[in-house]
Amino acid sequence: MNNSPSWRRGFWCLMGTQFQGAFSDNVLKQLVIFLVMAQHWPKEQLDKLVSDAGMMFAVPFLVFSMFGGWMADKFSKRSVMIGVKVMELGIMAFATYALATRNLNFQLASICLMGVHSAFFAASKYGSLPEIVPYEKLSWGNGILEMLTFLAAIFGTLAAGVLAVKFAHAPQWPGFILLGLALLGWTCSLGITKLKAASPNKPFRLNFLGELWREFRWMKTDRDLWRANLGNTAFFFIAVLVQMNLLLYADQVLRVDPLANSGLQVALALGMATGSVLAGKLSRDRVEYGLIPLGAALLAAMGLVLGLPGVSQTVFTGALVLLGIGGGLFIVPVAAVLQHRPPAERKGSVQGAASWLSWVGISLAAVLQGQLSLSFGWSPGQIFWFCAAASAVVGVYVFVTRPRAFQEMVGRWLGASTGGR
Repeated sequence: MNNSPSWRRGFWCLMGTQFQGAFSDNVLKQLVIFLVMAQHWPKEQLDKLVSDAGMMFAVPFLVFSMFGGWMADKFSKRSVMIGVKVMELGIMAFATYALATRNLNFQLASICLMGVHSAFFAASKYGSLPEIVPYEKLSWGNGILEMLTFLAAIFGTLAAGVLAVKFAHAPQWPGFILLGLALLGWTCSLGITKLKAASPNKPFRLNFLGELWREFRWMKTDRDLWRANLGNTAFFFIAVLVQMNLLLYADQVLRVDPLANSGLQVALALGMATGSVLAGKLSRDRVEYGLIPLGAALLAAMGLVLGLPGVSQTVFTGALVLLGIGGGLFIVPVAAVLQHRPPAERKGSVQGAASWLSWVGISLAAVLQGQLSLSFGWSPGQIFWFCAAASAVVGVYVFVTRPRAFQEMVGRWLGASTGGR
């Protein structure tokens, strides 16, 4: 834990590095999809592409998350992040070639490689936060981290729509832009606070499933930590299913072009960014468990609105923003628990295990999107209702297992508003 007053420079360099990586991830994924949408593929092929793109990004997390967690404990987390940004330079050079040659298989491969990059980066990113910022700033730091991640999704998705339209006949230029951004991200990573290796003697175990099992068994000894792990998985399952379904809803129901499609993704991400900052503010100097069921309730309510037949685009967009706010309120305290409760020597492993399980949820979302749409014939509106039902189940579970958290949170708010009288 860092109590030095100079921690802010390293923190903001970490935030800048994270923002660039998340921005580039979103640009590349959405750009590939938008370029294909412009070719007016049949619905079945387009549905499959959206599902495949999600899976290509998710699979590396299932394979490499524990390795990323091991690296985060074995080596300096700062060194790991710098190395990953060097790796991104090579990936974006390959992505530029894939875009220039219009080879869809290579483009999907570049998305997969960015998934590998992010799998290595994730554990060090989240694990370093409690080492860089003081404990009383941890919820605030998580709020900033999640806000910037979602802002990166906003601008990345919007940029992908603009680039898909502007460079429809010269797709190599977005690749050159992404390559330049990767260089900028590497430069920013050099300013991250220098950190010592938490467990330099930690052995490498090739059997990552066995390592996962050991981490899961250890996490189960801490009830709050294990529930945060499950909540993290549920969040990413619902969030990714909503995001993929939104792409198809905008194209098939609203019949909008890639730029307008990006605008709807922006509304969702803007809500998440707002909710993340709000969660950091409301948490003050603590981890606020009561925000989790509140966020889940908002997710469920707005999911129902999104699925209503004939809903106007204005109402739909407003519901997206509110749904995003619910997501931000939900994930910030969950992330803070995952970072704070493990001891220093296993923070990386815990983050790796949590990341692996969250990407199981993301992979299931990618598969389920295709199955519900193609095999069961569900409309995008019905899939939004499914997301609402899943959110309601999660919210009820959190409320039942921690029944006093929400009540105590409201009590603190009321006490603060009356000056403690």
